[in-house]
Amino acid sequence: MNKTITPSLETIERNWFLVDAKDKTLGRLATEIATVLRGKNKPTYTPHLDTGDFVIVVNAEKVEVTGKKASQKLYRRHSGRPGGMKIEKFESLQERIPERIIEQAVKGMLPHNSLGRQQFKKLKVYKGADHPHAAQNPVLLNS
Repeated sequence: MNKTITPSLETIERNWFLVDAKDKTLGRLATEIATVLRGKNKPTYTPHLDTGDFVIVVNAEKVEVTGKKASQKLYRRHSGRPGGMKIEKFESLQERIPERIIEQAVKGMLPHNSLGRQQFKKLKVYKGADHPHAAQNPVLLNS
């Protein structure tokens, strides 16, 4: 009789992947990143454990959206104070903080609990082609 093997925290192997966001569609890119962060691309995937890998995203300012989303898509945040709603369009957020666009897209595709927060910490997004994780020898993610 076969038994299901649950990987222990010591046996989980974490790799580093590099993703270039240049000329990629936001949603399609985010699903690939979320899959790797969750570990669903591994045979040792376990839904209740963090078996995922680290993902480095570069050129965040060059990500694209289809249709009229560049001028119509809105990003909202609230300060918690009355009347504290801030609304910003995709275009202006892409100029100001392009990392936040990819981070929010991926965060929405992860579990909305403590496991998702733990997995989200393994995402590193940078504007431009440079990143400080060269020592980890990231492998280019086939996308």
